[in-house]
Amino acid sequence: MPTTPSPSSSPATTQQQLEFLQGQLRQNQALAALGALTGTATHEFNNVLMTIINYAKLGLRNEDTASRTKALTKILEASERAAKITGTILAQARNRSDSLEPTNLVEIVESSLVLLEREMRKYRIAVETDFADNAPRAQASGNQIQRVLLNLLINARQAMPEGGTVLVRIAPGGEGRCVELTVRDSGTGIPADKLPKIFEPFFTTKSGPDDSGKGGTGLGLAACKEIIDRHGGRIRVESTVGVGTAFIIRLPIAGDQQAAA
Repeated sequence: MPTTPSPSSSPATTQQQLEFLQGQLRQNQALAALGALTGTATHEFNNVLMTIINYAKLGLRNEDTASRTKALTKILEASERAAKITGTILAQARNRSDSLEPTNLVEIVESSLVLLEREMRKYRIAVETDFADNAPRAQASGNQIQRVLLNLLINARQAMPEGGTVLVRIAPGGEGRCVELTVRDSGTGIPADKLPKIFEPFFTTKSGPDDSGKGGTGLGLAACKEIIDRHGGRIRVESTVGVGTAFIIRLPIAGDQQAAA
């Protein structure tokens, strides 16, 4: 007597497989982001190392006090910058947790700008910051938010091929119920018909990676939105062709500050 073949997997099993694959994708994205961050930091660190070497040679060649004082000062400044770079990378490598905790977004921005300083200078990008004194801490995973921020900053740089200005702003939002992080550039802008698709996976306005090997996969902004959604936050985009683009992120404020409010 013929029997009806049973389905290869139940809906529950299919859902478990989907969740497992999504978890693997997030893990791979995190590893890729760490790899990209390490690559960026390597370039920055090499630049710092050359500064130290050159000023050490200057100090050895010149015996006068003024020259040696200048050389030692530059070596100290470069060494402090190197410490910031390695500190940022080590923090990213150590903190692989998805746990959300009170996070100072200003510190996240400052460490990210240290990593991208050389790249921004190379492409003639001026970076401005506007941090409100009363900006609350966010309830967030610091390394995940840094991934988002680095992606947005690199996108902003790529949107200004002839140079320009990027503004990073942190301020209270939503009548004090959240903290708002804005990355605004003075670049080429995004056409209105493409804006609704900007966070879709594999959608990109770029023809491919640029000369630095970054961008063009269509996964960066989709990953950013996924991260912000998991934080219970929101990300939106405003853009005008020929004027520039702004990405505005709203994150929940830390629990203790909610109680105080």
